[in-house]
Amino acid sequence: MPRTREVPAPVAARDTADAPARGRSAWPVVLVCMPFMDDRRPSLPLGLLRAIASARGFPARTFHANLDFAAGLGTDLYRFLADRCPRQLGDWLFSVEAFGPAAPDPEARFLDEYVDDIAKAWNGEPEQLRDQLLRVRRDHIPAYLDALVDGYPWGDFRVVGFTSTFQQNTASVALARRLKERHPDLFVLFGGANLDGTMGTELLRAADCVDAAVIGEADESFPLLLDTLAEGGDLSRVPGLARRTADGVVTGPAARPVERLDDLPVPDYDEYFRHAEELGLLRRTARRTVYLPLETARGCWWGMKHHCTFCGLNGENMRFRAKSADRVLVEFAQLARRYRSFRFEAVDNILDTRYLRTLLPALVESDTRYDIFYEIKSNVSRAQIKLLTEAGVTQIQPGLESLSSSVLRLMRKGVTAAQNVNLLRWALHYGLEVSWNILWGFPGETPQDSADQAALLPYLWHLQPPASADRITLERFSPLHTGRAEFLNDLRPEPSYAYVYPADVDLDRIAYFFEGEVKGALPDTDHVPLRRAVAGWREAWRDGTAPPVLHYWQAPHYVQIYDGRRKGSEGTYLLEGLAADIHIACCERPVTVAGVRERLDAPVPVAEVERVLSEFADAGIVFRDGPLNVALAVPAKRP
Repeated sequence: MPRTREVPAPVAARDTADAPARGRSAWPVVLVCMPFMDDRRPSLPLGLLRAIASARGFPARTFHANLDFAAGLGTDLYRFLADRCPRQLGDWLFSVEAFGPAAPDPEARFLDEYVDDIAKAWNGEPEQLRDQLLRVRRDHIPAYLDALVDGYPWGDFRVVGFTSTFQQNTASVALARRLKERHPDLFVLFGGANLDGTMGTELLRAADCVDAAVIGEADESFPLLLDTLAEGGDLSRVPGLARRTADGVVTGPAARPVERLDDLPVPDYDEYFRHAEELGLLRRTARRTVYLPLETARGCWWGMKHHCTFCGLNGENMRFRAKSADRVLVEFAQLARRYRSFRFEAVDNILDTRYLRTLLPALVESDTRYDIFYEIKSNVSRAQIKLLTEAGVTQIQPGLESLSSSVLRLMRKGVTAAQNVNLLRWALHYGLEVSWNILWGFPGETPQDSADQAALLPYLWHLQPPASADRITLERFSPLHTGRAEFLNDLRPEPSYAYVYPADVDLDRIAYFFEGEVKGALPDTDHVPLRRAVAGWREAWRDGTAPPVLHYWQAPHYVQIYDGRRKGSEGTYLLEGLAADIHIACCERPVTVAGVRERLDAPVPVAEVERVLSEFADAGIVFRDGPLNVALAVPAKRP
């Protein structure tokens, strides 16, 4: 790997040498990951915080307890609950064990309300699924928690830390409650995205088995907390630490975000692989195929300028920071060697654009064979998509969200529908898998916006379809939520939270998902044609069928386009002379009429270019998006 060279050791890794003999070795810590974290990959927060604590001289271990639940429950049901869990089903399942007599729904009214929706997502029979979930709640979960408490050496530790994101709250509280009963001197700490903002202080108030919670980034607060505990110091000085006092829950000074991500250690995933293989969830093989979580950046550089209206990611810290390309290359190599996997899942919210000039060319030059997932912005060029694939990126999530430029403006996405379509074209050509959805429900949408998308989709059947099409979810920290007075009527926590948390919990403070009427949004009935068009598109790509195609071949002043988007209606377009040249001018990227005219060999009246493009649009071989025009066909592969 010519471009992979060692970089200075992270600051955290050098702290061990000067660790004073202040009793750090007497404060062992275990970091726990509970359901419903995906069992198919290790937890990045656990791996990173273990490495940080160990570098500071604290005996630290991780425990992926979610794996025990997945192994006992069965991976099919577990992964459904982890990946596609409707409402707050996962947290509801653990609610009784978390809150005991204060749990709001011992009679399982939650299932009366939502079992049909859950069964539809599960693709099963409602009554059969209801019985199965009741057994899980009544029998499986108590036995699982008892086995964890009895079978793990909790008495060896002074601190137990839980990471919580999405539906991990109540499972974590349930185990913490049992641990406090058995080991009352354990210091129980919570952290993670579920603790951002008021969610952390409200959860701490609701769960008296939890001693403290880190609000915000824990990279500096966590080791400082451990130092303070070891020294018997004042916890009120720990940044971002919320704790319970006689006067209620109080929070120290705001947590300090990490400035230099290069200073962080490489995550330690040893325990995940050992435990998953012991449980039979992973095979013991020389080469693993697990996607290793990799953090190369935090925050969102686009959101710093124009926060997308529906996005609640990043909590209260949008500021973008990224690791250097050299450091990322080292981390790729170290993780691949240590865990025998060449697959990586970047957890970044958005690709650092500097990586297009630094990291990705270096990966190409190094001749590595990584398989990488990244989230990117969709305004990338053909050359940049080609570079991504050559560097080993095989999957992207580009945040397309709509194929209407007017709706994209309402979202504050900073891209056009033509750019989104062009990304889908070149991603297909270069074999790049795209994860995306179509969303609606924004203030200011018009029926025409939805109708235009529905009319466009049949022409895109040769491109990778969206995974779903639905109304947006209202998320905490999104501009729609923070600007609720301007955008929303009757904002309220998503109703199923009421079946999870005790009656004295303020759901407005603890919920991440909300419901309400978005002012100026269209009713669902206006989106029925769009939903049907997406369903037809997805059906055309269902497993076991050859996907639709729209391919083109070109020579100077000559183009052939094979249209196989509809079975039984296949055909070929033959374009010669001016028509061929106009089509070729639209193939690379979206272009205006004036831009097309500039690319032609001889002067042509604007009206003539406009006429040809209109004919192409009517035939469905060019997409016209306001002033922009982009060809829809994809270059045919060489025979």
